[in-house]
Amino acid sequence: PELLKGTLQTIILQLLAKEGEMYGYEITQRVRDLSAGKILITEGALYPALHKLVSDGMLVTRKEKFGKRVRKYYALTTEGRTSAATRVDAFRSFIETMFQVLQLTPA
Repeated sequence: PELLKGTLQTIILQLLAKEGEMYGYEITQRVRDLSAGKILITEGALYPALHKLVSDGMLVTRKEKFGKRVRKYYALTTEGRTSAATRVDAFRSFIETMFQVLQLTPA
């Protein structure tokens, strides 16, 4: 859970970059599927992250009636698309560095 906190925004941005516009529950289910059930995003974690990304100008929203409910869809802005690519590159570099560090053997 602690590792997820630091990567949730990156996951959301990259997922929307690859999949396009999505609504909240759809995001949680897609991440669960992609991670073979290892990453379970709660509403309590997802929606604050989405709201922060919207307020930071990374995402835009639109609402659509779906039966008696209203779904809020999230999509990347141009800035969000750029940020997704930058964050994924930085995360990839971090993972590569951590892998090197964790594979060190005593001298």
